[in-house]
Amino acid sequence: MRILVVEDDVNLNRQLTDTLKEAGYVVDQAFDGEEGHYLGEGEPYDAIILDIGLPEMDGITVLEKWRGAGRRMPVLILTARDRWSDKVAGIDAGADDYVTKPFHVEEVLARIRALIRRAAGHATSEIVCGPVRLDTKGSKATVNGIALKLTSHEFRLLSYLMHHMGQVVSRTELVEHMYDQDFDRDSNTIEVFVGRLRKKIGNDLIETVRGLGYRMQAPGVVEKGVAEKGMADKDAKS
Repeated sequence: MRILVVEDDVNLNRQLTDTLKEAGYVVDQAFDGEEGHYLGEGEPYDAIILDIGLPEMDGITVLEKWRGAGRRMPVLILTARDRWSDKVAGIDAGADDYVTKPFHVEEVLARIRALIRRAAGHATSEIVCGPVRLDTKGSKATVNGIALKLTSHEFRLLSYLMHHMGQVVSRTELVEHMYDQDFDRDSNTIEVFVGRLRKKIGNDLIETVRGLGYRMQAPGVVEKGVAEKGMADKDAKS
């Protein structure tokens, strides 16, 4: 999962970035509103942490511009403790949640996990696909109860596919969400990581959709569209 941190306080930005990276996220940084707006408008983030009091362009304006342009990524705003009006303005502008300063970074992590889960349609911190269980809170995965030993890239790949179970995810989309903006991206490496992941979780969980990308779902699960077509064909014959 790829996160953008927009915070002008260099120390706080670094603290949030380091904590998110330790939790397994890919993180980009911005230190003013204009830079944050530019990155948030053009890059496919899974969530954004946005300070309200930014130089160059304030956070509320940044958020309004994103939403006005149709950008739908979850946004967690950071507000001062005594500025309740900022919280109201942020929520009205399209924020999904807020945290007041000063805060514990663990609270920010928990709220980011929840926002990403909800955006992907998952209600709990554990996501299950057949024998695979992904613990988003503990940043770990198991197969049939046995802990998986995964590299950081393998974990990011598994996490993204499981958050988007049943959906076809392109190689380009995976690259955009697995690497930060400064990384030398190569979509060919995705095939390597998918191959390694299949050996660890089983070949039948990750399907290659020719010409489109990959889809992860439990064996025996039938796509809704395919199931509806099958029922319609059956009714037509009868």
